[in-house]
Amino acid sequence: MKLNEVVPWGRTLEEYKLMFNLSETDLRATILGCGDGPASFNAEITELGYSVKSIDPIYQFSAPQIRQRVQETYEQVISQLNLNPNRYVWKHFNGAEELGQVRLATMERFLLDYEAGKITGRYLPQSLPKLEFADNQFELCLCSHLLFLYSDKLSLDFHVASINELLRISKEVRIFPLLNLDCELSPYLEPVIQDLLSKGFSASVQPVAYEFQKGGNQMLKINVL
Repeated sequence: MKLNEVVPWGRTLEEYKLMFNLSETDLRATILGCGDGPASFNAEITELGYSVKSIDPIYQFSAPQIRQRVQETYEQVISQLNLNPNRYVWKHFNGAEELGQVRLATMERFLLDYEAGKITGRYLPQSLPKLEFADNQFELCLCSHLLFLYSDKLSLDFHVASINELLRISKEVRIFPLLNLDCELSPYLEPVIQDLLSKGFSASVQPVAYEFQKGGNQMLKINVL
């Protein structure tokens, strides 16, 4: 990974709860956050005394490097949001500028926790489709804004291999969103589900109480039977 190809954009614990229908029981599970980037999810859930590890190739970089990249890309992201405002649901934010300020605060919370979290092994620079964890190491894996979202860049084979790997290390996998960057349902969703069912897994699309991309209010929940 090259840092100049990354656009950091972090989300909060409250957003994770909504995106993944997380209950208090879910939060007490041993959790892997896949593709967490500069989310404050790990920092917040750790403060509550729960167990979570986050993986993302961006974690190979230092806090100052990530902070600089956030500053370099911020206006670019806001401009893109302002170009296509009708693609999004502005229920929780009064436009792109307010959203941007919330994201900056979220990413700053991550950055303040980042170095300590790296020392304790909470932030690990790993990448799908091959992870360095033991079989069934986690009870729950949450994959945020990676699989399906980047269907134009990541192949169907990559999706299948990645999800199989997540199911190797976790009893349950939840993926959000199911739309691509054009706010269209990923063409890989149905073939992925059929592949999972053929292998004996339980796979279902479930509604969630979170929607920013229009129509992006569903997650894929997969269980090992």
